[in-house]
Amino acid sequence: MTWDPGLASALLGMFWAAFLSATVLPGASEVLFAGLLVSGAVELPTLLAVATTGNTLGSVANWYCGRFLLHLSGRRWFPVSAKQLDRAGRAFARFGTPSLLFAWVPVVGDAITVVAGMSRVDLRVFVPLVAVGKLARYLAIAIAVSRT
Repeated sequence: MTWDPGLASALLGMFWAAFLSATVLPGASEVLFAGLLVSGAVELPTLLAVATTGNTLGSVANWYCGRFLLHLSGRRWFPVSAKQLDRAGRAFARFGTPSLLFAWVPVVGDAITVVAGMSRVDLRVFVPLVAVGKLARYLAIAIAVSRT
């Protein structure tokens, strides 16, 4: 296999778009994912691995915010509002760690991952559950794109 700087740039862009979409910035990693898939520039397994890894690691950053930075939650730059934290906290208390499978859901998913950090959910439990949910979302996008 030869080095392809265009492919490397596309994958790096996909990773960072997915990472940031799971954290502070409302991103459009799904749009980039679909575009790369349609372009044929990246094979599906590689694209799934990069997008899922980036998005999962973005959620791990949220977990760390909840675990270690919650005292800063009133700051403008904090990734989750007090209202989102409250709603996610109630949902997390009601549904527990299985709710991490829904960490991909816009807005609420970010808050759930922060609350998981606040609740000190073990990362060995957190990461697989979040990754499965994120992978399922990207697979659903791939299926939808392939049918168009």
